[in-house]
Amino acid sequence: MNIKVMTFNLRVPAESDGVNYFPNRKERILSCIAKEDPDLIGFQEASDEGRALLRDALSDRYVLLGCGRQKGYRGESTPIAYRKDLFELVNLSTRFLSDTPTVPGSRYANSDQSVCPRLFVHAELSAEGGAGTVHFINTHLDHKGRESRFLGMKQILDYAEGMEGPVILTGDMNARPDEACISLAKERGLSDTTEEILHTFHGFGKFTEEEKYKIDYIFTNAPFEKARRVDDEPVDGVYISDHHTVVATVEI
Repeated sequence: MNIKVMTFNLRVPAESDGVNYFPNRKERILSCIAKEDPDLIGFQEASDEGRALLRDALSDRYVLLGCGRQKGYRGESTPIAYRKDLFELVNLSTRFLSDTPTVPGSRYANSDQSVCPRLFVHAELSAEGGAGTVHFINTHLDHKGRESRFLGMKQILDYAEGMEGPVILTGDMNARPDEACISLAKERGLSDTTEEILHTFHGFGKFTEEEKYKIDYIFTNAPFEKARRVDDEPVDGVYISDHHTVVATVEI
């Protein structure tokens, strides 16, 4: 069974984005999802407003799961969505990337982590037609600290160690391809489906080709077809996001 996987950094609502402020991009975001029609989606930078939009707009086709990273489970999040006609939820787990992973809003002590708490969401899903179980994990690593990104990736990989069946890890890793946390994922048996993609972050089209870089990934231990970027040409100056959405086909 081949499934289409998407990683999608939505960019939080920020009035400083001007014409690309989140309310102006809502329709483009939803149109992108509808056009690509993925089976699994890992979102990053989904605010409370963003989760509400996705939950309402996608409810006919998808189940959306995930909570905010702050105490009280509010604020920016990394929710996942899965096709309700293709999968059934077996187990759901949310862990904070910290020394105390079950404490909401927690962070790594004595590290270079930013003030932002980070987390990952894991859904164990049963595929239709006896295709088996798939483990779908989505995250957003720290934007500031290399050490905390490595710690976060290691925590996720340790958590996933020994899982039976295909594992798919999506996310904005905030790391270039040569960084230690990316190398660690490969050393631990995950392939980078985005290997041939040169860049994913374009800053709402403000960056030159030389300034753009890749920080968005889809990893898996299953057979796959190489990932591609989704085109994001502006419409009246409005982009889908400041990141390219990335999709890959994975065989489970």
